[in-house]
Amino acid sequence: MDTKTKDLKSLLHESIENIDDEDLLRVAKSVLDRKYTPAENIELNEYQKQRLEKAKASIAKGEYLSNEQADKLVSQWLNECKHPTNHVFPGRVIPV
Repeated sequence: MDTKTKDLKSLLHESIENIDDEDLLRVAKSVLDRKYTPAENIELNEYQKQRLEKAKASIAKGEYLSNEQADKLVSQWLNECKHPTNHVFPGRVIPV
């Protein structure tokens, strides 16, 4: 997405936030609905719900990586895949 598009989106967001005319907002929504359909609600199965709860609990305990840490770890994995002798994962080594 180029800068002009980002700027235009930003201006539209700001304009919409400051418009109190419900009729105008409905017209704008109608126009946008022709190009964009919001995603449907996603139904999760029990396993997925449990995994999300487990992930939330881990995050609450501070058990997560920053983007920078994750990027560094992925770079290490990719570099090791170029020279496969062992794949290193946090806390364990898995031989190839």
